[in-house]
Parts: sequence; structure tokens; C-alpha cells
Amino acid sequence: MSLLSEYTKKEQLLKQLSEELKVLESDQRLKNELEFKGKLEALMAEYDKKAKDVIDLLSPDDTRYVPQSSTANGRRKRKLKIYKNPNTGEVIETRGGNHKALKAWKDEHGSETVEGWVVREEQ
Repeated sequence: MSLLSEYTKKEQLLKQLSEELKVLESDQRLKNELEFKGKLEALMAEYDKKAKDVIDLLSPDDTRYVPQSSTANGRRKRKLKIYKNPNTGEVIETRGGNHKALKAWKDEHGSETVEGWVVREEQ
């Protein structure tokens, strides 16, 4: 294919895309959605929130729409638990109970006490 014919095809494609863009820009539904998006982003900025915060706020317990991540063996990925020892201020982040320092804490303070030190859980 010659360079000139490639240029001509790209020029035609650009013209076609420009026409489609003009049609979309005149669509009232698009205008409404853009206006909504702008207002939502302004509101999120005003309250210093991210999209994930808004989604969590609107559907905090609805996990039907959250895809379940799984590892290569088909098991679901465990939740990340973040523990903070109130005595020392030390923080442990783990996805399982097989953490050396966490086991030491549980041996020293008891399992129930240490489970009370969970600061938060994440997916």
C-alpha cells in the first residue's frame, strides 16, 4: 500500500469519526451525563472523596457486583487484616494467621484479645 493511499484512508476515517462525534455532541443524553459527571466530580472534590468511597457508600453490603478475585488454584483471595498492638503501636498486615509476630501476640495476649486489635479489613 502506498503512503498516499494510506493517508487518504486515514483522512476518510478521520472525517467519518468527526461526523460521528458531532452527532454524539448534539445528543441531549450525552449532555445530561456530562453535566452529571461534572457535578459529581465537583461534589467528590468538595468532600475529598474518591470513586471507591462513593461506591462503598451507595452499596456497602452489596457484594453481588464485586468480582470475587481468585488465585490460580481457584480459591478466593483472603481479606487483608491490619492489626495494631495498643501496647507497642506495632502494626501487622496479613492475609492469614501464619504470621510469626501475630502468633507471638496471640500466645502472649490471647487470640480473642488480639482479634480485637483489628484496625480494618480490606479486600
